Amino acid sequence: MTTSSSPSLLVADDVADAIASGRAVVALETTIVVHGLPTPVNLEVAAECEAVVRAAGAVPATIGVVQGVLNIGMTPAVLERLADPGHHAAKLSARDLGLAVATHADGATTVAGTIAAAHTAGISVMATGGLGGVHRGAQVTYDESADLTALSRTPVLVVASGVKSILDIGATLERLDSLGVAVAGYRTSRFPGFYRSDSGFDLDWRVESPEVAAAAFAAHRLWSRAGFLLANPVDEERQLDARTHDDALSAALAHAQNAGASGKDVTPAVLAEFARHTAGASVRVNRDLVVANAALAARIAVALASLGS
Repeated sequence: MTTSSSPSLLVADDVADAIASGRAVVALETTIVVHGLPTPVNLEVAAECEAVVRAAGAVPATIGVVQGVLNIGMTPAVLERLADPGHHAAKLSARDLGLAVATHADGATTVAGTIAAAHTAGISVMATGGLGGVHRGAQVTYDESADLTALSRTPVLVVASGVKSILDIGATLERLDSLGVAVAGYRTSRFPGFYRSDSGFDLDWRVESPEVAAAAFAAHRLWSRAGFLLANPVDEERQLDARTHDDALSAALAHAQNAGASGKDVTPAVLAEFARHTAGASVRVNRDLVVANAALAARIAVALASLGS
């Protein structure tokens, strides 16, 4: 059952009730389900993320556009429909939401699209796998994910395992700095590299508990309209082997270049080749970190709700 606040918006009953009563809610993106992970792992991961959010005492709000209606909270059947390749769901950043609604399209939201919708609905915490960032060679192509600018103007806390190693991590951190986005490591002083727990870049700040993360975000919002990135590294025992990672990265980047991939097509092309080259090991790591991030986000959302924030 859902509650509709407009013809183009459907908010699930449990999500609407939690928001109205000030209880914890965690926004979850759909691009990872529709474009990021192979079938049937994608739907299994989506279900696991919702389950760990509920187990931590929060309500999951999986976000996407279905037949021109922005859904904040989805049933498994609706998510399965969105993930069906036959529906050709678009990849929706924040800029695309209005167009998808107006054209009655199906679309999966990126981090940018998800936090835009979440903030509008009154949701302050989101979980994802990896944030988008500055692409390699961006000094020529100007290829930079809209996730960065969206986070700079949307006061939502995003839990992510850094950014994918296919990106220019140093440049991404510089952009987050210049955009005023707060960045802290969760029990680490090193920025994660998605498949690897350590990208080689230091962080100025770290927090040791969900409660401190929630307090820091609450304080951050007192004087900033920018978002907050909490970088949660994949467990060192579950990370991708360094040699395997480096070999797969070189092969995947070369594959994307030879295929002429550009813009929003680069990441799916590289990740698919990455998974092939690692015989699926990268998918396993992706699965582990996404579920762990959802669980941590839920604990932070619960702590934030206890602050009355």
